[in-house]
Amino acid sequence: MATRKIVYIGDDVLRQKARRVREFTPELHELLDDMLETLEQASGVGLAAPQVGISERVLVIRLPDDEEEYGPEAGVLYEIINPEIIKTSREMVSGIEGCLSIPGYVGEVDRHVEIVVRAQDRHGNEIRVKPRDWLARVFQHEIDHLEGILFIDRTEDVWKTGEEPEETPGTEDAAGEQEEARI
Repeated sequence: MATRKIVYIGDDVLRQKARRVREFTPELHELLDDMLETLEQASGVGLAAPQVGISERVLVIRLPDDEEEYGPEAGVLYEIINPEIIKTSREMVSGIEGCLSIPGYVGEVDRHVEIVVRAQDRHGNEIRVKPRDWLARVFQHEIDHLEGILFIDRTEDVWKTGEEPEETPGTEDAAGEQEEARI
């Protein structure tokens, strides 16, 4: 495994629609392993292949059990190939998001509370995932990357990390708790 360089806003690959993966090769497995190591080094929870300069429909998500706990043994790992959101809840929730490709900035984004994702695993087997709440937010954010969409495209209010916007958003999740995503 190797850490790959995360590309930043302004790199054309972040605005391209990623290509569908058709072959489940050792090179794909290497990409997944490298993306996971890169994600762990960056202390993030989600990473899409375009964020490491690869225009393919691949993403990794590691949702820690504890917000302070990162690393190879922390939380649940999702390796997702060719994801499609096939169902969304009507209920939306607003939350603060950031992005490893836009360091130092966050914004308030509305996302579906629950979604259903159809995808493939690293071996090409079809899988379905039904994330809710914060995990659903992470999935939507990462799948947006595969479409060339950044969180800044879904918000009207972006500010620097550590600064508060003129009007502090009341970002509450479905349980009424404050929510912030480091994605």
